[in-house]
Amino acid sequence: MPRKGSGTDIDEGLYSRQLYVLGHEAMKHLQTSTVLVSGLRGLGVEIAKNIILGGVRAVTLHDQGVARWADLSSQFYLREEDIGKNRAEASQPRLAELNSYVAVSAYTGALVEDFLGGFQVVVLTNTPLEDQLQVGEFCHSHGIKLVVADTRGLFGQLFCDFGEEMILTDCNGEQPLSAVVSMVTKDNPGVVTCLDEARHGFESGDFVSFTEVQGMNELNGTSPIEIKVLGPYTFSICDTSSFSDYIRGGIVSQVKVPKKISFKSLLASLAEPYFVTTDYAKASRPAQLHVGFQALHQFCAQHGRPPRPHNEEDATELVTLAQAVNARAQPALQQDSLDEDLIRKLAYVAAGDLAPINAFIGGLAAQEVLKACSGKFTPVMQWLYFDALECLPEDTKALTEEKCLPCQNRYDGQVAVFGSDLQEKLGKQRYFLVGAGAIGCELLKNFAMIGLGCGEGGAVTVTDMDVIEKSNLNQQFLFRPWDISKFKSDTAAAAVQQINPHMRVMSHQNRVGPDTEHIYDDDFFQNLDGVANALDNVDARVYVDRRCVYYRKPLLESGTLGTKGSVQVVVPFLTESYSSSQDPAEKSIPICRLKNFPNAIQHTLQWARDEFDGLFKQPAENVNQYLTDSKFLERILRLADNQPLEVLKAVQCSLVLQRPQTWADCVIWACHRWHTQYSNNIQQLLHNFPPNQLRSPVLVWAQTLCPHPLIFDVNNPLHLDYVMAAANLFAQTYGLMGSQDRAAAAILLKSVQVPSFTPRSDVKILVSDQELQHTSASVDDSRLQELKAMLPSPEKLPGFRMYPLNFNKDDDSNLHMDFIVAASNLRAENYNIPPCRPSKLIAGKIIPAIATTTAATVGLVCLELYKVVQGHQHLESYKNSFVNLALPFFSISEPLYHNQEWTLWDRFEVQGLQPNGKEMTLKQFLDYFKTEHKLEITMLSQGVYMLYSFFMPAAKLKKRLDQPMTEIVSRVSKRKLGHHVRALLLELCCKDESGEDAEVPSVRYTIC
Repeated sequence: MPRKGSGTDIDEGLYSRQLYVLGHEAMKHLQTSTVLVSGLRGLGVEIAKNIILGGVRAVTLHDQGVARWADLSSQFYLREEDIGKNRAEASQPRLAELNSYVAVSAYTGALVEDFLGGFQVVVLTNTPLEDQLQVGEFCHSHGIKLVVADTRGLFGQLFCDFGEEMILTDCNGEQPLSAVVSMVTKDNPGVVTCLDEARHGFESGDFVSFTEVQGMNELNGTSPIEIKVLGPYTFSICDTSSFSDYIRGGIVSQVKVPKKISFKSLLASLAEPYFVTTDYAKASRPAQLHVGFQALHQFCAQHGRPPRPHNEEDATELVTLAQAVNARAQPALQQDSLDEDLIRKLAYVAAGDLAPINAFIGGLAAQEVLKACSGKFTPVMQWLYFDALECLPEDTKALTEEKCLPCQNRYDGQVAVFGSDLQEKLGKQRYFLVGAGAIGCELLKNFAMIGLGCGEGGAVTVTDMDVIEKSNLNQQFLFRPWDISKFKSDTAAAAVQQINPHMRVMSHQNRVGPDTEHIYDDDFFQNLDGVANALDNVDARVYVDRRCVYYRKPLLESGTLGTKGSVQVVVPFLTESYSSSQDPAEKSIPICRLKNFPNAIQHTLQWARDEFDGLFKQPAENVNQYLTDSKFLERILRLADNQPLEVLKAVQCSLVLQRPQTWADCVIWACHRWHTQYSNNIQQLLHNFPPNQLRSPVLVWAQTLCPHPLIFDVNNPLHLDYVMAAANLFAQTYGLMGSQDRAAAAILLKSVQVPSFTPRSDVKILVSDQELQHTSASVDDSRLQELKAMLPSPEKLPGFRMYPLNFNKDDDSNLHMDFIVAASNLRAENYNIPPCRPSKLIAGKIIPAIATTTAATVGLVCLELYKVVQGHQHLESYKNSFVNLALPFFSISEPLYHNQEWTLWDRFEVQGLQPNGKEMTLKQFLDYFKTEHKLEITMLSQGVYMLYSFFMPAAKLKKRLDQPMTEIVSRVSKRKLGHHVRALLLELCCKDESGEDAEVPSVRYTIC
């Protein structure tokens, strides 16, 4: 491990997910940065936590105050025994555990100029305005970047000053776009047309560069050119009228051009502010709150305290102060009409301290610190205000000053906002948390701080089947290095009980799905008050969502991807569900493009990933099935097209033609494979489609990149990388010992005789997937029988087996990613595609992650939790959110709800057990709907099983009509109902009294 605080190396095992967000250069800048965080209440500790996880060089914690009971509402690194101790000193040991690469120290002195001068970034939280201005002027004049953050109950404020000249290297963090050029005109300006298979995605003002353009060589290697978008496939560039004629080909790539941005000082920006809008339905509020926060600072300075919770006298005084501030304001800021109701609500809750608000503002503020250190992503310019007043009770008379008085306990900061009634409700909640990863850890922390399930009868159940890995430590802040290989759920549960000893949490290691419905059964779900998802895949989210709809339970859904985060609240009978609308399926790469016509690194990486399975997994699995399953050949011969031939040939190769006996055989095999893929197949492709051959109506290579064969060179490190990785993986599939001796392998490779290759004229290569669909391969039965005869019988190979390799991106010692990178980059070299560093991201389908986004997203989730627990009934009270901290961009809006006759929350409730103790038969079920609902059932199903239909044979129907419903289900599904099953979900097709098809909800058929 590097020396603490050194910025020499990046621990990719720890920072892998964050590296895919920030990149190596930004991480190097972070590792040389020192940051001061002043104010270690709930907001300050949230910011410090995220910065330390981010991996700066050093963080100094500053606070001159001592811990009070109210601090425990959101300061998760203070314990009850820390009351009366300095907040910075009490928090320092726990924050230091988060990242051993970051030097974390505490300072309790004054913020004098000599001390401030030692930092690249200064963060002020819970600081009086007078002190903010003093520190702000010093920082602005000395090139020190400043972040000011503040939270007051349900309100938050953020300000950034990164100096008069900041260099922004990357405004959005997205991977640079690229496209294949199909035409460039000679004009002023010249117009570039890209292949029409996908939109180029560029925007006017972007800069691009060109490579591999044939004919118009003047474009290759020029300085970045600014473009103007003309359409989804076209854009204009510079004057090309004097350039050579364009012939074909070329790649156009987006170039991230650094730009300078300038900030005003805090003093100047206070008078002439620029605002970032977080909620466009509240577009006028930032200016109002800018006045309100200044008035609040004056109130605190005059009284030495914030306004008392829900105190009318203090609220009236704050309104008066705000009116005075507004009267003195510059014309650009001065409000024509001050929103007195908003200012009064600011006064009502200003004494509060809420963990979810601190999580949201703290995540944003920490991201701004990382921007200040790295120059990556667009900073907040320069003020951001946020409020979540929808969290207050919908009954405005429900809160009184008396209910919000402090009780000298850890929830005082929350009671000051919501009163004691909600605190009691929160304690009684029974919640189910699915997942204990990054989002799960943050949710558990917030649950502990707000007291969810911490009272009598309350509990939180968390389940996660995964164990902790090193890469988790960078975002999943409840885990420590000594927790690696332990179960996430157990470790997270124990950690939050340290944060709040009153937390009642039960940990499981179960996957939530059909196979655990005997655990998470009717009794389990019916006893819940709600569910929170912390999952990383769509299928699991959809399953949990459907369970919540079935049991009519609220669901808090969220997810993150790098700097992007989303939140969806699902409330029974009020909102749509998660499954009601989903993102479009990820676009797949056409097969023919992967096989022969790639034009982007994503194509070569996916090709390499397919190559891995085709060499080291599927052949071994087929061989093992052939040796152990007597019906293997029978099944294979029933496959479509030429699949039987391909499988049998692969088995023959694995068992006869290419079966290695020694390590040397594996090296020779890898060498031949290299020549097949990177030389011979390319020569065959160019034989079929010579660079200048016409294929009506256009040149093949005018629409994609024309490849060239590679020549093997044992002294080329990439060539040897491929052979070493491929040979070792091939050896593993046969249980042979591999080797890492590159020098010995190089000597062996020099003696390998590689046959010369001559292209064949009878090879057909398909250009498009449309051709593929219309091509049917004829199967040569005689060839199949010949291959079957050539296979050694399983009896002649007693005890022999192969060892299929399952791709694992996270083990850097297994050579899986070494093979992927080498195979992909060699193919990229074939087609002149620039290689890409984050190969693991694409090949391993890694989800980029950073702690700042997770914290902010979960903060928004828990604001919705307040509303759900209170039972808010107005749709406009709830908020779905999407944020992108890189831009920064915020979309906060009401959830959707489709007002239809039947909704997803509606269903028929049918009691299967009749008063006489007997279960309803199918006939009685059909009659019930005809009598009670005037509906004639035409089809009835349970899951994928058809129980009844109008076209059912008469004899079968007659027999079934008198059978009980559960007996029919068991007979049709051929399995007994589990003892945990209390009800069945049945689907209907019906006609109404007029004979028209009627759209109806499902049926919940209760058995007992």
